Amino acid sequence: MMATTLTAQADKPFELNLWQGKPKVKSSDPNDTAKIYVYLPNKSQATRRAVVICPGGGYSHLAMDHEGKQVAEWLNQIGIAGIVLKYRMPHGKREVPISDAEEALRLVRANAAQWNINPNDVGIMGSSAGGHLASTIATHAKKGEAPNFQILFYPVITMMPDITHKGSHDNLLGADAKARYEKEYSNDLQVSRLTPRAWIALSDDDHAVLPANGVSYYQACYKHDVPASLHVYPSGGHGWGMRSSFKYHIEMLLELKAWLQSF
Repeated sequence: MMATTLTAQADKPFELNLWQGKPKVKSSDPNDTAKIYVYLPNKSQATRRAVVICPGGGYSHLAMDHEGKQVAEWLNQIGIAGIVLKYRMPHGKREVPISDAEEALRLVRANAAQWNINPNDVGIMGSSAGGHLASTIATHAKKGEAPNFQILFYPVITMMPDITHKGSHDNLLGADAKARYEKEYSNDLQVSRLTPRAWIALSDDDHAVLPANGVSYYQACYKHDVPASLHVYPSGGHGWGMRSSFKYHIEMLLELKAWLQSF
């Protein structure tokens, strides 16, 4: 009876402050605290795979439920640990959310044995601006913080003014961002043969984040021999996440599950 109770408690999600001491990069908002919400699958079903989840919100807020916690709950159903990252907002200081995402990957690997995770099977996922953050880590992070795979929902990819999502651009880099920073954080231009495999999903009628973002990233992966899978749904607009009202919700989950089981 006691063993059953302990197992049930272990499977409940728990919250941790991301930074145990001072953050690597100081935010301009002292009240904005980075956290992670750890969702671990039942040990009998665990694949020992984990995904760090970066919700979207234009780098101004976070859609923590349908692009965060609900994703983690679904991942648990297929035996994957979901670590939802509440990253800090940049307010024009790009290093703030980037350092949070890198620390989340490092923290997962540091706790891999305790959380029943394979440290060499830790991916990153992001939606919208969270997709930009995830793809930034996938293309920029050093070995210790680099993910093993990436999942991108209707991602912001480029920071080039004619294609980017203006709100994400301005909040991350500032409205008067220098061209060299726009290029550096246009992640389709940063893909290399070392970039981890990618699964990308978006809607053809997305008018908030132009489909060209995700398509360009797929093309860059293809050019550099990075395994990638692109899924363009006929409708749905932007921001559907795990909402069952998205017309292609079931198909999307089946395709994502099949991809995750392919490697």
